[in-house]
Amino acid sequence: MPARNAATHIREAIASVLAQGLDVDALIVVDDGSSDGTAAIVRSFGDSRIRLMANDGSGVSAARNVGARAATGEWLMFLDADDRLRPGAIATLLNAAMSAPQAVAVYGDYDRIDEDGHPIGRRGLLRGRAKPSGQVLARLAAGNFIVNGGIMIIRSAAFAAAGGFDETLKYCEDWHCWCRLATLGEFRFVPDLLLDYRVHEANTMSAALRSPQDFLPAAERVFGDRAILDTLPAHLVPTLRRAAEVHLVTYAASQAVRLRGYRKAARYVLMAVRRSPLAMPRVALRVGLAFLGI
Repeated sequence: MPARNAATHIREAIASVLAQGLDVDALIVVDDGSSDGTAAIVRSFGDSRIRLMANDGSGVSAARNVGARAATGEWLMFLDADDRLRPGAIATLLNAAMSAPQAVAVYGDYDRIDEDGHPIGRRGLLRGRAKPSGQVLARLAAGNFIVNGGIMIIRSAAFAAAGGFDETLKYCEDWHCWCRLATLGEFRFVPDLLLDYRVHEANTMSAALRSPQDFLPAAERVFGDRAILDTLPAHLVPTLRRAAEVHLVTYAASQAVRLRGYRKAARYVLMAVRRSPLAMPRVALRVGLAFLGI
């Protein structure tokens, strides 16, 4: 759990982890240079499973890597300090992993809450929807359908082999990491809502503060990564890259809609369609679902 000035929400995040019971061996909180009461709140729990580490404020990717190197379990999960796990989330993922011995990662789904923890998402309307399992690299290279590390467990050995999070990327570093993991083995999807993802203007990916130009460098990184390119069929790479760029711009448009930045959303939709006019129906669907809170 990377944490920087997370005092407002980290107590709730930690409590949601401890509520998973014996399925949690350890919770490593990496305080990334906080200047508020984050560290004091972590210490206040007094639970022997919690380990508080300090980082130098060099960013979320570095903090996650520090925590991962200190972990000793077979599986890792990366939970942000402003989100919360739903009851039984980790048990659901571990049970699925038992029937997927080849999987390097097992993931589920999430819904949204507001800054005060009240539900605002409607993904329950999509219950049972299918996301990819098996060899997912091509699908994943076309766009990050996992979105949040708090819905996924990752084999520690695979994470280390993938090289961890790229600390040079400011945004979408998780997408790049998931793509590298997908070069190593299979993913398994569990159709359950496992996480409450908190939406507020301090979110790193908040479109009220971020634009597609912030996200697009990640596409350069993904499609410049030799390990990823060597695993993808070469003839698909140009199409996948264009799809990834459309996905990133559409994501920015969807987040702008959720935060009522409708002018920004319209501008971003036009950017997406210029990249691929044929993607217009898909772009319109995603932005429309965001308007409906899905």
